Order: sequence, then C-alpha cells, then structure tokens
Amino acid sequence: MAPITNAEDTMPTQSSTQAQPQNHPYLGMWVTGDGHIRQELLPTGRYDEARGNRRSAYQGRYVVTGNHIAYWDDTGFTADGTFVDNDTLHHGGMVFYREKP
Repeated sequence: MAPITNAEDTMPTQSSTQAQPQNHPYLGMWVTGDGHIRQELLPTGRYDEARGNRRSAYQGRYVVTGNHIAYWDDTGFTADGTFVDNDTLHHGGMVFYREKP
C-alpha cells in the first residue's frame, strides 16, 4: 500500500517556484453559490480571492494540471482542488461555479 501524502508534501514552496503563465480552460472568475467567496484565476499564474466585503483576502500563485489545481498562498498556505467539469470547481470543501459574463 502506498504511503499517504499531504498536498503540502508534494508542492514546492513559494520561495522555490514563481508564478508561471497559465493557458487552460478555467481562467476567469469562480464564485461560491452564495456569492461570499470570489476567486479569479489570472493568466499570469496568480489568483486573487475575495471573501465577503474583503477584497484580495487571499492572493498567491496556482498551477493547473489536467483538472487539478494547486494553490500556494503568499502567506505560505497551500491548497488544492478539482475541476469536476468546465463550470464547477471543488476546493476546500466548497463548490465554486464559473461566473458567466
């Protein structure tokens, strides 16, 4: 049986890797169903997350590989998520939906 690893164990640190330009179908704004959390995935490989009235509550870099997304917050926090389809992201126990123009 393979050992269990945490996402933090396999993710490079912010200091060791810089944001890289991203080209994938998931660019843009992602919002929770209640609109409380808004996360923008930028083509620069950076993200900007707002929570409620708090703009830019979290910022950092991200990498998309297939349907998996890995996050490295500027404060050192790491997280990941899965795009279950082109318009739905499961991340941090929450469901985000692509914001439609």
